[in-house]
Amino acid sequence: MIGRNDIIPILEEYDTSEIKIGLVGSHSALDVCDGAVEEGFRTFLICQAGREKTYTRYFRAQRDPDGNLLRGIVDDSVVYPRFDEVLQQKNQQFLRDNNILFVPNRSFTSYCEIGAIEDDFMVPMVGSRNLLRSEERGGEKDYYWLLEKADLPYPERISDPEEIDSLVMVKLPHAVKKLERGFFTASDYEEYRQKSESLIRQGVITEDALNAARIERYVIGPVFNLDFFYSPIEDTMSPIELLGIDWRFETSLDGHVRLPAPQQMTLVETQQIPEYTVCGHNSATLRESLLEGAFELAEKYVKATQKYYSPGIIGPFCLQTCVDKDLNFYIYDVAPRIGGGTNVHVSVGHPYGNTLWRRNMSTGRRLAMEVRRAVAAGRVAEIVT
Repeated sequence: MIGRNDIIPILEEYDTSEIKIGLVGSHSALDVCDGAVEEGFRTFLICQAGREKTYTRYFRAQRDPDGNLLRGIVDDSVVYPRFDEVLQQKNQQFLRDNNILFVPNRSFTSYCEIGAIEDDFMVPMVGSRNLLRSEERGGEKDYYWLLEKADLPYPERISDPEEIDSLVMVKLPHAVKKLERGFFTASDYEEYRQKSESLIRQGVITEDALNAARIERYVIGPVFNLDFFYSPIEDTMSPIELLGIDWRFETSLDGHVRLPAPQQMTLVETQQIPEYTVCGHNSATLRESLLEGAFELAEKYVKATQKYYSPGIIGPFCLQTCVDKDLNFYIYDVAPRIGGGTNVHVSVGHPYGNTLWRRNMSTGRRLAMEVRRAVAAGRVAEIVT
């Protein structure tokens, strides 16, 4: 694992007056770039051929001769055949030569091998390098392990499919869409068997993935993705901030719930079982009596990361929760980096972040503000790994 002591000598070679914010052009890149230019930084994206035009054409930045931003948010970019080419030594050197602080997002950890990110990617990263692997379900010290250590609530695990006696969610990867889910629900073993056999026939899941799946008691309630931020350089106010809340649009689930029950019953086998592929997000708020409970979740998570994954979480993180009928939170997923739903904050921010900072405060802008504050205080080494 690349340690902070390995990164600091590289960071010391940076011209802090010319720092740029860089990341993979996918997932939450628009939020990060928008926030960066709002805070006076130039942006750099690593794009993949065939999916680059969003960044290289449609949101490309235009500046006047004095460098003032006129339109757009993406100043510079490079297009590789594959995202993981950023790991090549010459491409890492390019990032370092251009004073780029790198922001990890989910696309970075999905398209680039996690071991290479931990051991070979010698670029200062705004965030917690050693926590990125905890997002991979089934690992030795994954986020479930961390939630247990932190005494945080999460859905009960069912170890044997034959023990299913109420509605459960079966979590496993999609067989074809490698970054997506092959999730399905079941209320007893017979339904589990029928659905899994159907999905295997359709090529949606595999037998091996099913054998390694995590089965959880289904929490009936709304979903709230809590977009938090932790600042290790905050000395006067709370270092934990709730910047916003989002929730997801999922295919084909959201199409199913728009169909009356009689129509659902007429669907053919390939349409009957909804998929849970995230295709968009929307903004949300919590009733105020629940906010303190949300902060308690964050407090416990931060302390656990500091104890078991020193130096702990840095910058943005997302606790993905359900709230049951008794208003109890359950954490069903954790993103130890910027969440996928923060693009709902682009430009406008969110009621919570805006209220705290008295300006439009997206997660991307808060991240860039952290960099700016760290540069001004000479504390950049404390926000990178």
